[in-house]
Amino acid sequence: MNARSRSRRLMGAGISLTLLSTGIGIVSTAPPATAALEGPCDIYASGGTPCVAAHSTTRALYGGYSGPLYQVRRSSDSATRDIGVRSVGGYADAAAQDSFCANTTCLITIIYDQSGRNNRLTQAPPGHFVGPAPGGWDNLADAKAAPVTVGGQQAYGVYIAPGTGYRNNNTNGVATGDQPEGIYAVVDGTHYNQWCCFDYGNAQTNNLADERAIMETVYFGANKQWGYGAGSGPWIMADLEWGLFSGVNAGYNNIASINHRFVTAMVKGEPNHWAIRGGNAQSGGLTTYFDGPRPAGYHPMKKEGAILLGIGGDNSITGRGTFFEGVLTAGYPSEATDNAVQANITAAGYAPAAGGSPRQNVQLLGGQSGRCVDVPNASTANGTQVQLWDCIGNSTAQRWSHTASRQLQVYGNKCLDANGAGTGNGTQAIIWDCHGGTNQQWNFNADGTITGVQSGLCLDANGAATANGTKLILWACNGGANQRWTPRS
Repeated sequence: MNARSRSRRLMGAGISLTLLSTGIGIVSTAPPATAALEGPCDIYASGGTPCVAAHSTTRALYGGYSGPLYQVRRSSDSATRDIGVRSVGGYADAAAQDSFCANTTCLITIIYDQSGRNNRLTQAPPGHFVGPAPGGWDNLADAKAAPVTVGGQQAYGVYIAPGTGYRNNNTNGVATGDQPEGIYAVVDGTHYNQWCCFDYGNAQTNNLADERAIMETVYFGANKQWGYGAGSGPWIMADLEWGLFSGVNAGYNNIASINHRFVTAMVKGEPNHWAIRGGNAQSGGLTTYFDGPRPAGYHPMKKEGAILLGIGGDNSITGRGTFFEGVLTAGYPSEATDNAVQANITAAGYAPAAGGSPRQNVQLLGGQSGRCVDVPNASTANGTQVQLWDCIGNSTAQRWSHTASRQLQVYGNKCLDANGAGTGNGTQAIIWDCHGGTNQQWNFNADGTITGVQSGLCLDANGAATANGTKLILWACNGGANQRWTPRS
């Protein structure tokens, strides 16, 4: 990495992921589509650009696929279970996860590759940036944190909080050098930030940002450190290493922000030519945001063929997002093939989880104070009591997610907790490792209160104070404005 790129990283982000790819003429080893169903990878194969990696926690990406989608590990006993499909070519068997993970926390340990090439994704190792898990590895995603419905069926996405990441540095058939490839991902269009880098695609194999053009990935977010577009974002861009690109120019290119609840994001490349396409994953067609030559210094490409999810190529870990499905192909897909894949995605029926708003990655704004629920000094230590503090848009210490199991998570692996499982007035509201206990379960109520499932008490700004540093406790619900909270994206 040169001095310029190093200084950029010290400002808070290291770019880079690369999209997966493979060379022309590679024969797909994916199972044939023997069912009446057709998946995206059947469409790519028919178009002469077969999938070389196919990842999803929500559905089969081949009409004939009947294997596992992902594996979960529960915290109570470290047992693991593969989560497959309800039927051949169908949707995820979320009921199997719900049963296995009942009353405990589960993490996604493996995202299987449906292509038959064993390009599975597992916990990302350290790189130029180290992760928060032991040994500098990245965190694994909470298996319950991104509930969704697909085709009317319950499923779960991969919730990437900062510090969470997956990788495979030893792949089979993914594009290297200047070989052509296509990449798409279906993501949550409301879950992102402006840091580096929520990527999916083809990356370098040494986890270091030591050269440009060694990556090609889909990026989704509002990062403006390198490339960006019109409006305030988010944008679909490509992480090519040493830069996020929204077109041929370094920095600004006139591409529109994309704002949908679910987003289809595509990046594809071939020698001195690449494109960005995207659209609403629930309806309609694709928009071509860019289609033209490579940026200066990125022809020819030097792709290395690793695959990553949720991080940059150098293990940059400050991005956030939610991933539902995605593939890498061998060869450069045609627009007709892209369009047919988009039609398949919209027909899959992505929708928010039944029963209400997602409340993912939100600030919790105090009704009396106008300040946010905050972990002091961004501490990750068990037992840290939460407080009120001025709202900071990009602070991970103020971003909370209400999961399907009613936990209120921060950092992706810590839960809001009633200290000592206390049920009396004045019990401290703290953070603790998530363990599934009822003292870590919370209800959002129509009157704006947040109540503990175990205690029935309200989350309360102590003494009705409004100043920075006011500690939060549990107290009998009394209708006060200091007990009312508004989720804000």
